[in-house]
Amino acid sequence: MDKRTILAIVLSVAVILIYQMFFMKPPVKQPPATTKESSQTAKKAETASPSPAPSTLPQTVIKAAKSAQITPPVAERFISVDTPLYTAQFTTKGGAIQSFKLKGYRQKLGDKSELIELVDVNMGMPRPLAFSFPGSTVDLPAEGMYDSDSKSLDLTKGKESQRLILQQTIAGVIKVEKTFTFHPDRYAIDLEVRVYNLTATPLNQNASLNWNQYVDPKEETDSWSHKGPVAFVAKDIERIEVKKIEGEKVLGPNVTWGGFESKYFIAAVIPQNPSLTSFATSKDNSDMVTVSLRGPKNLIPGGQDGSFMYTLFFGPKDYSILKAQKVQLEDAIDFGSWLKWLAMPMLITLKWLYQYVHNYGLAIIILTILIKLIFWPLGNKSYESMKQMQKLQPKMKELQEKYKGDRQKLSQETMALYKAHKVNPMSGCLPMIIQIPVFFGLYKTLLYAIELRHSPFFWWIQDLSDKDPYYITPIIMGGTMWIQQKMTPMSGDPMQQKVMLFMPIIFTFLFLNFPAGLVIYWLLNNVISIGQQYYINKRHD
Repeated sequence: MDKRTILAIVLSVAVILIYQMFFMKPPVKQPPATTKESSQTAKKAETASPSPAPSTLPQTVIKAAKSAQITPPVAERFISVDTPLYTAQFTTKGGAIQSFKLKGYRQKLGDKSELIELVDVNMGMPRPLAFSFPGSTVDLPAEGMYDSDSKSLDLTKGKESQRLILQQTIAGVIKVEKTFTFHPDRYAIDLEVRVYNLTATPLNQNASLNWNQYVDPKEETDSWSHKGPVAFVAKDIERIEVKKIEGEKVLGPNVTWGGFESKYFIAAVIPQNPSLTSFATSKDNSDMVTVSLRGPKNLIPGGQDGSFMYTLFFGPKDYSILKAQKVQLEDAIDFGSWLKWLAMPMLITLKWLYQYVHNYGLAIIILTILIKLIFWPLGNKSYESMKQMQKLQPKMKELQEKYKGDRQKLSQETMALYKAHKVNPMSGCLPMIIQIPVFFGLYKTLLYAIELRHSPFFWWIQDLSDKDPYYITPIIMGGTMWIQQKMTPMSGDPMQQKVMLFMPIIFTFLFLNFPAGLVIYWLLNNVISIGQQYYINKRHD
């Protein structure tokens, strides 16, 4: 492999890495052309006739919906829900959620830090899980007052699921009943919204379940994580940048799930009827982001009822937990569309190793060694090819001087030289190219695995997902890269060799703020490569 090829490969990897880290953002796809949604009839009325337009309904029903008072007019109350996995607080105002804290995860390292809170809204903002009926015969105010059948639920001492029922009524028109079912061993919550038609006239109701979240425009976020709306639409992940939201964006139908995410946590709504559900997101002047799952449309005959079914998931982006939902919720982990097929097996392997060593730092070291062993033969072939190419440099220079005015003849003579010495210039490139996807797959694994969050290694490294607080490992890593560069057979003029030797300095600065787990992988990989290169060099001396 000649000097230009080596330089091109190394610089290409560097450029790709820098681009992935600091510049590449998930594409925001334009919403597909709106399709006509299918109507879904309510229970006992699947074969009913097409829905009448609201204007054809009796004016008495419309006037009743506009002027009737919601009963009972009680003051706002709060209902606490305590489980082994989380504590939640619901409010009768809007039948919404006031707080949701994860017991197993804290804001910062240390037992005294606050628990992770998934609900973030300012005073006066509507709470998440508010329910409305836009474009329906009868709409209800999202913050209308509900009545509750419980004051608190405690699931910490038993294994049985428990229910919370919230309801509000417009006398003589409509009653809405929200039933939450909590499970002591799951982050998932079942939600049934049942709508009772108290009139003698059919009602055409279109559901909208909303999650509201305040996003501080001044909040500092790293360049490789996303905080904002996310959805799985038509079997493809959609991430929407909060700063780019203008007006209302609508995606779907065929929404498998949608919600609001951060790097390690997600609040997701999973509808029962994805093919009849759309995903909408918007932002107002108070920096409140609203994500809504809309649909399906129910035609509810007079005196009957219809229901809207959901599963709510509020919890960590743990691959095993997300996959158990069986709706591809695991795709919420930002492994990338084409790297996830490499990243997911590596994450599974990493978790398997942890079961035996009980330290993710050690698990990373073992995984790095295993990967290096798999590619050991390819590495040997690459290093040997570069060594042979280095030995041919004097003869290559002679040919370049002899045929400097005839490129075609130079190419022919160069290939003849390779053939005579049984050297394949591509044998030094291909092993390196093959390993590049594996590196990026492992890079994604270590960057987004929640298992590394607040997970200690040893001594000063107490959080593998955070940077080395003293920058010791990045500096050592840069040193090993420099040693590796000096040991690697290099061809070309002195100026190009000096350019190559600047790569360790560039990578050291890049890795200063990278997660410690990723730096440990790169450092150990360099150390093993140095040993492998030393072995090859001794064989050819």
